[in-house]
Amino acid sequence: HTESGNRVQNAPFADHKARNDPSFERFSAGANPAPVPSTNPAPQADNGNMSVDAYRKKHEITIICPGREAPSPFMSFQSTGFPSEILREVQQAGFKAPSPIQAQSWPIALKGSDIVAVAKTGSGKTLGYLLPGFILVKNLRHNSRDGPTVLVLSPTRELATQIQDEAIKFGRSSRISSTCLYGGAPKGPQLRDLERGADIVVATPGRLNDILEMGKVSLRQVAYLVLDEADRMLDMGFEPQIRKIVKQVQPKRQTLMFTATWPREVRKIASDLLTNPVQVNIGNTDELVANKSITQHVEVTTSFEKGRRLDQILRQQEPGSKVIIFCSTKRMCDQLSRNLSRQYGASAIHGDKSQAERDSVLSEFRTGRCPILVATDVAARGLDVKDIRVVVNYDFPTGVEDYVHRIGRTGRAGATGIAYTFFCDQDSKYASDLVKILEGANQNVSPELRAMVGRGGYGGRGPRRWASSNDSYGGQGAYGSQTRDGPSFQSSYNNSSSGNQYGGAPSFHSSSNNQTSGAASLPASGGSGEGLSFHDRFYSGNSRGGDRARSRSPPKAVGVSNW
Repeated sequence: HTESGNRVQNAPFADHKARNDPSFERFSAGANPAPVPSTNPAPQADNGNMSVDAYRKKHEITIICPGREAPSPFMSFQSTGFPSEILREVQQAGFKAPSPIQAQSWPIALKGSDIVAVAKTGSGKTLGYLLPGFILVKNLRHNSRDGPTVLVLSPTRELATQIQDEAIKFGRSSRISSTCLYGGAPKGPQLRDLERGADIVVATPGRLNDILEMGKVSLRQVAYLVLDEADRMLDMGFEPQIRKIVKQVQPKRQTLMFTATWPREVRKIASDLLTNPVQVNIGNTDELVANKSITQHVEVTTSFEKGRRLDQILRQQEPGSKVIIFCSTKRMCDQLSRNLSRQYGASAIHGDKSQAERDSVLSEFRTGRCPILVATDVAARGLDVKDIRVVVNYDFPTGVEDYVHRIGRTGRAGATGIAYTFFCDQDSKYASDLVKILEGANQNVSPELRAMVGRGGYGGRGPRRWASSNDSYGGQGAYGSQTRDGPSFQSSYNNSSSGNQYGGAPSFHSSSNNQTSGAASLPASGGSGEGLSFHDRFYSGNSRGGDRARSRSPPKAVGVSNW
């Protein structure tokens, strides 16, 4: 590449399909991938005396590579042939054996082949592509000030920063430098990292395109390109940015695509950007499946009853248990977080938060200082906190794919987890697909949910991929979204047998959060309001004579009828 002043002159490469030439040499002259150990390693203690076929069958590994023989999986770290410093980092992290996606993708990547890897979230995909990238960086020995050798594209800031953390953690002893480029943060520090040199760049497509247009980075010596969570990036509309970025990368590169699902759109871009890839599937890629380590409870309910049920679920958890609650809208996310904070302590995360706010919220959640996280789908993928005990879908998402990714925040790295989902009439268009997910994971399906399958589409509008079907303030999941005749919610709740009358059961978090600044409780009729649950305080109404339960008024701009 050429430079004019401090501006890198980026020009697109010719069509990458030139790589089909038999004389294609993947890397620059004199640099070759690391030699790969025998593709038939001796069985290791980690997997007993298991044969390759038995290992693949046990872990549901299928490989598609027409006309070629797939290398055998590395069933132990010792069989990988990785340098001692990398193995030492892996051992210090407490890993006993490679995950299935790592075991099968590593030998393929080390041979220099393009890869499409389809595996569920939480399966260890990040190290599946990072460690072979480390080997390549050490072999090529490019000048990092001229641009990165490894480029990883990620759909969200949270996932990008987590990949960067892993790159630092496992690449430190190998003296591999890396940086992370993402929006919502000042460009200055990121540009300075690029000027100092970075072997690995992890980036979101939007910010990387911005920096490319500024001429502050060159991708012309990128030899190893990774598209992580490719399906999510396409869902978010990043395909034009991805294609623009790839044009700046040399055709003689190795490309790896890691994805949790394998829809038609992902297949199309894979066929355009990868050359003769080896496809590695963990599990059934033709059907959307949920992690069987997660116990799923789908409760058919009404918008009005959600708050009471959420309160019960939170009270049942052990002190300090980490819980993620998913909402469909940013407004509902903030509102629910504020009301939970009065009793439990909760923080919200969504796309309107600044990067500093998001980093602070995630830090408090990881350390347990704030064990309840209320989030939109910005946290449905890439959020890797291994000790999340419970996921609650307060609002059902706009598709079962997002449902699978949401509940996948728990039950990670071999752990078990629990997912609760509130399912209302307006969600019935997803009932059929949801039942398939539950049955595929050997979960119980309630009669109420089965009954909704026959009336799919009732009360629902057509799905919108990135907008909730309940954008209005009084829609699905909104506190006070309905009123009802007869005895008020306050009265019926107090007479329930749940044992939660007026917060009678002890909270699993400190009561010091009961009165958040500026968040006054709403006392019930004839009472002081002290000791009420967050839902009681919010919904508190007159418990006499069949009056309607009182609720907060919506913003005037919304115009909800029959409030």
